[in-house]
Amino acid sequence: MERFVGRRALVTGAGKGIGRAVAVALSRAGAHVVALSRTQADLDGLQKECPGIQTLCVDVGDWEATEAALNKVDDIDLLVNNAGIALLQPFLEVTKDAFDRSFSVNLRAALQISQIVARKLIARGAPGAIVNVSSQASQRAVLDHTVYCSTKSALDMLTKTMAQELGPHKIRVNSVNPTVVLTEMGRRNWSDPQKAAAMTSRIPLGRFAEVADVVNSILFLLSDQSNMTTGVVLPVDGGFLVS
Repeated sequence: MERFVGRRALVTGAGKGIGRAVAVALSRAGAHVVALSRTQADLDGLQKECPGIQTLCVDVGDWEATEAALNKVDDIDLLVNNAGIALLQPFLEVTKDAFDRSFSVNLRAALQISQIVARKLIARGAPGAIVNVSSQASQRAVLDHTVYCSTKSALDMLTKTMAQELGPHKIRVNSVNPTVVLTEMGRRNWSDPQKAAAMTSRIPLGRFAEVADVVNSILFLLSDQSNMTTGVVLPVDGGFLVS
C-alpha cells in the first residue's frame, strides 16, 4: 500500500540495520527518500537495491558538515532520527571522547537535524512527523552502558519537549524504544546462547525483535494512521519494560 506517495522522507543512519530497512520500506510505500549515512559504500549498496533513493554521505556528529549537507536537501515532510552509536565502557572507565562522541551522535544530531527540518516545515506551513529511534536502555540500567543509556534517556525527553513545542505547528514527534533487534550487529552481539537467554527470559514474548517489528512501528508513527499521536515513547520490546 503506497501510503506515503507525495511525501519526502529523511532517514539518518540509513546505511545499515533499522535505518536501511526504514529507508527501503518508505521508498516502496511511495515516499521520496533521502538516506543519510557516514559510509559511502553502504549508501552505494542501498542505492543499488532501491535506485530511487537519494543518498547523502555525512557524519552527523559533525555539526557544521551536517548543516552544510542538509542545506542542499529539498523540503522534508517525514524525519527518522535513527543514527546512533554504542561505545560500551564500565562507568569507572568512561572516557571524555566516548562521552562526547556518543552525545554528539545520539542526541545532539537528532536535535540539530530536527531543527533544520522543523524550521522548513513551519516556514511553508506544512504538517510533518518525526520519529526518534531510542531504546529500552533509556529506561533500564544495563552494565557497561552508562553513556548509551544516558543518551537514550535524554533522547526520550527531547522527543517529549519537541512534541510540546512543535505540536502547535502540526508537527508530530514520537520515539520508538526497541529491545535487542536482530540486525546483523544484533545477531553478532547476542550470539552467545547464555547471554541471549538471560535477556529473553525477561521478555514476556520470549524473543528479541526482528527488524520488521521496529520498521512497522516507525512507519505507523510517520503515517496519517497516527495523526493524533505525539509525544509518545513507544516500547517495541516484547514487554521487557513491564517486568
